[in-house]
Amino acid sequence: MAVPGGRNGMTGDDDGDEVAEFFGDDGDVLPDLDRDAPAHLRALADAAQRGDVEALRIALDGHSGSIDDPVEDGDTLLHLSCLYGHLPCVELLLQRGANLESKDEEGAIPLHDACAGGFTEIVQLIFDLAGNPDLVKRMLDAVDAEGDTPLHHAARGEHSNVVQLLLATGACPKKTNIYGKVPAELADPGTEARDILLLETPL
Repeated sequence: MAVPGGRNGMTGDDDGDEVAEFFGDDGDVLPDLDRDAPAHLRALADAAQRGDVEALRIALDGHSGSIDDPVEDGDTLLHLSCLYGHLPCVELLLQRGANLESKDEEGAIPLHDACAGGFTEIVQLIFDLAGNPDLVKRMLDAVDAEGDTPLHHAARGEHSNVVQLLLATGACPKKTNIYGKVPAELADPGTEARDILLLETPL
């Protein structure tokens, strides 16, 4: 999963240029279109990254493979749409049967991406369309290669609304990642996200 910024709240001196590639002058996340998807998947990847739901619909209609095929760096179309915050594309993909538990090359599921970006409406949609409590629990407990749950990603981004939604849906604030960090430790002191998490897990 391509998540802007450092991992586990740590940003090195060399990360500035990399982070700048992800953000425009207004702070919006920009699609990284320099890393080409395979030719037969490029139209799908471009539409998902840009949030062009009609182009995505047309590309899907002409796609003979699985909707869950990795299109870029192990990301599926649903990963990309969640990462860039394109709600209409997420809705279309879920209507077409995209797998909510598909994993990218770092072991992250689409919910990780939506939480990392702070996209509350997408997170709520994922829960609404999950269909059963067991699936919701599996997604809340899912960990990536660094042991981070979706709540870790929301905490690192200090997305308080997403943190609240995840907790209300049953996310565990006491799970540690491979560095031994609970989600509260990934949000900066004094932030609303950290304060919310500290009510659940005092450090």
